[in-house]
Amino acid sequence: MENTRRDFIKKTMAASAAVSLGGILPGFSAGSYANIIGANERIQVGFMGVNSRGYALSDNYARQKSCQIRYICDVDSRAADKAIANVRKFGHTPQKETDFRKALDDKSLDAMVIATPDHWHAPAGILACKAGKHVYLEKPCSHNPHEGELMVAAAKKYNRVVQMGDQRRSWPNVIKAIEEVKGGTIGRAYFAKGWYTNNRDAIGIGKETAVPSWLDYDLWQGPAPRRPYKDNILHYNWHWFWHWGTGEALNNGTHMVDLIRWGLDADYPIRVTSAGGRYRYKDDWETPDTQSITVEFPNNTFLEWEGRSCNGRTIEGSSVGVIFYGEKGSLMIGGGNEYKIYDLKNKLIKEVKNDMAIDPRNRMNPSQALDALHIQNFFDGIKNGARLNSDVEGGHKSTLLVQLGNIAVRSGNTLNIDASNGHIKDDPKAQQLWQRQYEPGWEPKL
Repeated sequence: MENTRRDFIKKTMAASAAVSLGGILPGFSAGSYANIIGANERIQVGFMGVNSRGYALSDNYARQKSCQIRYICDVDSRAADKAIANVRKFGHTPQKETDFRKALDDKSLDAMVIATPDHWHAPAGILACKAGKHVYLEKPCSHNPHEGELMVAAAKKYNRVVQMGDQRRSWPNVIKAIEEVKGGTIGRAYFAKGWYTNNRDAIGIGKETAVPSWLDYDLWQGPAPRRPYKDNILHYNWHWFWHWGTGEALNNGTHMVDLIRWGLDADYPIRVTSAGGRYRYKDDWETPDTQSITVEFPNNTFLEWEGRSCNGRTIEGSSVGVIFYGEKGSLMIGGGNEYKIYDLKNKLIKEVKNDMAIDPRNRMNPSQALDALHIQNFFDGIKNGARLNSDVEGGHKSTLLVQLGNIAVRSGNTLNIDASNGHIKDDPKAQQLWQRQYEPGWEPKL
């Protein structure tokens, strides 16, 4: 054993010397060097879900020098194989697992990135925290408010670093824009509007069919009560079914509502209303394709979010964005790392331009370089205890606002909210939507 250890040290030292001198050892690629030098200093990461957004995240993580990807986990074998082939280009040699829980059993794994369908977000995040792993959790941080509270409690109980993937919190010019709002550049901001627009097609009427050989459908359903497999659910249309998804409000609205809550310096609301429905097509799509959510806060501010999944007409020239309205003017953050400030007479008085290419409608990877800043903030939280730009407690508060909007539109009621904790007051119909039913044995527990 001692001789083996000595041999390893000699090889490591030789590799270090070769790299420091600019040399290349025979039989070693650049990726091989990366696996030897500083491996113990790098964060060991696993991925759960790599089909679309998860694939983009795995690519981004693979480019980070402080990261070593150890596991790629997906119920779709094709997606896992594709992601593994890609990250290998950067010197990573991950293990493939269908069931992410096997990766959680590895004591050397530091963190798990969760980019699954929404119904898996909090249950998987809780299991990862219980297993001692830090978590990068794609937005929304939960499928329903009850799960969000459990996710926050899990991070605290197991003392884990949990970052939600609302990456705009780490974009430099967006940070500056929020500082301008809070600093009084437009006076006291009292109202903000956010929006998302797109031209999504119909999803048709699904047909029950055999589960594909490449898919573990039982594990894909996980905590959700079992339903037959249909040919129009995977891999993206699950967003539009309440059973697994949360609609456009949480799919894209979470980002803009989070910026608004940040800029208005607001926490839990006092009142939430919403209107909307499925208007464009007659198909299996259940969640609203057109929706307006209004949220009022106790600090004398309010927000409105508008979502149009099937009419891509832009607002203020941007398919996605936020405008803060204040006593002295307004400030707009568009789809990128940019903002504009106007006075009360609509004169442009300041413009900070986007310096990186961004496509807000790219559902996989709209802003890779900027998103890397959010990933590095997550790593700093793990390594140095740095303050997260989007910890799960704040992520839950922003997620909850749009969840309450969905509850309002589904119940048909105006929701009166306890501003101390975000809970719905005196509305049994709406309160029934605070949490969901689970497949027996799959209930998330701390």
